[in-house]
Amino acid sequence: MSKSGKSCPVTREKFPLLPKLIATSFGVGFLPVAPGTWGALLALLLWLPLYLYASIWVAFWLTLTATILYCIAGTWASTLSEKYWGKDPVVACADETVGQWIALLPVVPLSAGVNATPWWCVILSFILFRAFDIWKPLGIRKLERLPGGVGMMADDIAAGILAGFVIFLINILY
Repeated sequence: MSKSGKSCPVTREKFPLLPKLIATSFGVGFLPVAPGTWGALLALLLWLPLYLYASIWVAFWLTLTATILYCIAGTWASTLSEKYWGKDPVVACADETVGQWIALLPVVPLSAGVNATPWWCVILSFILFRAFDIWKPLGIRKLERLPGGVGMMADDIAAGILAGFVIFLINILY
């Protein structure tokens, strides 16, 4: 079943393990109810130790690097997933993992010079990203029309950028 609710023809071949793991964010896409939320939560859980224990700039650059690399791998794996599971399959949640990391990018530098961890920024990044990913404001929905994994990733990248921008604005105005 695709995210649009339409059934799509799929191949009977066995989906290779590596792209399957990448497309499903290491299997969390198979969890019941809201696989996109699980993909975003995985991103948050993988990111938190880095944020808590690495220096601010190491955390920022590693987050950016992981985002870029997983975006490339996720686009490839998501494109392949359509061959096996149909157009924009709901279990393919690598796009939500990437989008959440993008939404978290401004949190790290904004905490420079702050003694306490701005937990509200971390939580807000998750809430905003999921809201923008579901709601798809400002023409984000049109990005889904791009072919294959590019379209699957593009709308979540845009939702992550929008969530990160809102967090950045709130911190500047706050």
